[in-house]
Amino acid sequence: MIRIRYMLYSLFFFFIAGLCEIGGGYLVWLWLRESYSWIFGVLGGFVLFMYGVIPTFQKAHFARTYAAYGGIFIIMAIGWGYFFEGIVPDTYDILGTIIATIGVIIIFYYPRKDEGERIGIDSSN
Repeated sequence: MIRIRYMLYSLFFFFIAGLCEIGGGYLVWLWLRESYSWIFGVLGGFVLFMYGVIPTFQKAHFARTYAAYGGIFIIMAIGWGYFFEGIVPDTYDILGTIIATIGVIIIFYYPRKDEGERIGIDSSN
């Protein structure tokens, strides 16, 4: 049960970070590429700043957190394209997201100890 709680905790913060990074980047994109108001750029910059803060709530160290987040970002970016831009993922998009998901599981959720630090899911529970 504790492992599931840690996993849900980390996935929640990965999801919020992904929304901030993709959403903030999208707002800047709309400002610069689609000629939306400069307010979109400012709001996008603030949301991107929040993206930098949110991963600090993860229990793992920086390198492992950002490596695993890279896989989460891939998954969320493909989803964003589908839900917000109507871009249907092709076979290679799906294959890539499956590989990224496997990478996240191995990097972040495989139980292990590393220099006494809890990484992803604590293997002692």
